[in-house]
Amino acid sequence: MASLQYEIIKTIGTLSESTTGWKKELNLISWNNREPKYDLRDWSSDHEKMGKGITLSTDEMSNLKELLEQINTIS
Repeated sequence: MASLQYEIIKTIGTLSESTTGWKKELNLISWNNREPKYDLRDWSSDHEKMGKGITLSTDEMSNLKELLEQINTIS
């Protein structure tokens, strides 16, 4: 299995933390030396282990932001 390389460019924030210390984080990450993408997943406290997550391009993140803002305006 090929090695997965990643670099956390910017930590944007933590959504939650489990009792085991793992945190669900939104980060800007470069995967395999590619252009950074927004990434939402669980991480161990040392960022050595990760859970499954999703990555979003800047356009996808903008679209998600618009959708989330609509939630607040729906009655």
